Amino acid sequence: MRFAKAKTDFIEYLEIEQNRSQKTIANYDHYLTRLIDFAGDINVEGINSELIRKWRLWLNRLGTNTSDELNPATINYHLIALRSFLKFCAKRDIVALNPAKIELARTKRKQVTFLNEEELETLFAQPKINTIVGLRDRAILELLFASGLRVSELVGLNRDHINLKRREFMVRGKGEKDRLVFVSEEAAEWINQYLSKRTDNTKPLFIRYSGTKKVDLSGNYSRLTVRSVQRLVARYALMAGITKHVSPHTMRHSFGTDLLMNGADLRTVQVMLGHSNIATTQIYTHITDPHLKKAYEQYHDSKKN
Repeated sequence: MRFAKAKTDFIEYLEIEQNRSQKTIANYDHYLTRLIDFAGDINVEGINSELIRKWRLWLNRLGTNTSDELNPATINYHLIALRSFLKFCAKRDIVALNPAKIELARTKRKQVTFLNEEELETLFAQPKINTIVGLRDRAILELLFASGLRVSELVGLNRDHINLKRREFMVRGKGEKDRLVFVSEEAAEWINQYLSKRTDNTKPLFIRYSGTKKVDLSGNYSRLTVRSVQRLVARYALMAGITKHVSPHTMRHSFGTDLLMNGADLRTVQVMLGHSNIATTQIYTHITDPHLKKAYEQYHDSKKN
């Protein structure tokens, strides 16, 4: 079977039978299309170890708009998509390479960037809360830190999604998985203040107030976008004099870090962040390391005295 035809069947399988998100489907389609760009529309059985080796070399030298080359993590995403495709082929009895033969490249463990208490307080103080935009932005900053939401989850919230009295709500995250999210009293109060100033009936929790697309075709305010939230977080961090790179994901890391520093275990943090694998949560071991030293000094080093 030709690769292009099998790829189309695979993409439809992801959508219909696997119920994967549209973003995941689009990404897999993009990654596998790059194999066609490299090798042409070959037969599936022609995808062998030597072809993949040459493709990896091609990907390693492939530039983007922002970089001269793809980083190892991005190349791994291509290989993960190909492995999933080959597993699909095996299910459909299509002759293809064993997916176990595709090894991912080793990547450096990401350094977690988080804000300390002083930096958070300075950041929260930046929005001008005498304006509706400032109230919205303060509510966003507070909610990001209080909940650990992904930015895509935050911008997808509607007013009726969040229960400010109970200070909890359900959110659908990666892999279409639902999880319970809690909100602090302070964050709930800022959201209340923001909503009390709203005079519109628009459904989204956070809306746009500027730009040519602030109103949709129905005359309702448009939902705030992921990029808009990324820009506002970075802007307020700059205003706060924070020199490190700050993004909505930094706020998510700060949430996870704060939980661990206050005694939560990794399993609890995993559930609250919606990580499917605890290995993902283990990037926060930079917080548990000081606890290990403290335990050593308390239970071992103290014997010297």
